[in-house]
Amino acid sequence: MTKLSVLDLMMIGEGKGFADTLADARMLARHVEQHGYRRYWIAEHHDLPGIASSATTLLIEHLAAATTRLRVGAGGIMLPNHSPLIVAEQFATLDTLHPGRIDLGVGRAAGAAGPSIQALRGDASERDFEQDIGMLVDYLQDNGQQPVRGIPGVHDVPLWILGSSMQSADLAARLGLPYAFASHFAPRFLMSAVAHYRHHFQPSANLKRPYVIAGVNVIAADSPAEANFHASSHFHWVNSLYQGRPGPLPRPQEGYFQGLSYGERQVLDQAMACSVVGDQRQVGDWLQRFIAQTQADELIIDARIHDPVARCHSYQLAAESLL
Repeated sequence: MTKLSVLDLMMIGEGKGFADTLADARMLARHVEQHGYRRYWIAEHHDLPGIASSATTLLIEHLAAATTRLRVGAGGIMLPNHSPLIVAEQFATLDTLHPGRIDLGVGRAAGAAGPSIQALRGDASERDFEQDIGMLVDYLQDNGQQPVRGIPGVHDVPLWILGSSMQSADLAARLGLPYAFASHFAPRFLMSAVAHYRHHFQPSANLKRPYVIAGVNVIAADSPAEANFHASSHFHWVNSLYQGRPGPLPRPQEGYFQGLSYGERQVLDQAMACSVVGDQRQVGDWLQRFIAQTQADELIIDARIHDPVARCHSYQLAAESLL
């Protein structure tokens, strides 16, 4: 059976604060753990209004401490923003605090733009992504291949390649690492990238067979009308982002979709192609078709719902729809 997981951008809802976001995430993590979810990943972003996932490792610790079995990790750490040694030290510490429950997904993007990148990296020159991954593995394995050491001892933190392109698929295949595709917001190359990854996969000490996670947006409720009401927050935020007006996660709005222009609908249809909004039956039917089409080993669900109770219920309905 295809596993389900959670992707959280730690959205700050309209009329709420960061403390509310932390409490809501803790509640969701505990809830999905009870309903069979495999992992809960936090995505690193910087200087985006409404997204509060910049201190990614601290948020991972917050959620890992609130749960007992759920794997918690980064989906992902944007490696160009950090030295491999710092990332290794942080995740070795998390692994020591929560043995066997920490994941490390790494991406090539900045998770930021313009002046934010300069503020993150200072005057550091662009580094080679693949080389950084190799250094990160060396530090975590404490294998003596680097002139300095991370936290002593072997830290078995699973490493994932995140991406939305053929380039990331090729890298994951060559390195023999599991691959997570960001189809929840960049679906264009999903099928071709996954096919390339599987065809060119080279078994490694970490992974014998290819393993694919695909991102999807799922908003489920007890009725289609209620699902559309809650989904308006997620789609409204994405629509505003594409118009250069990111902000807090909007409150849900009745009739939001009917008020969209033709151009706005086209943009959203393309960006949010891997999305389903509906009741449990509709969500289950769509998920089954998506799984059959992609043969994904795991789906990671993004659901930006303003009401934390409704968000928990949405994730529960998604899980129950596949039983």
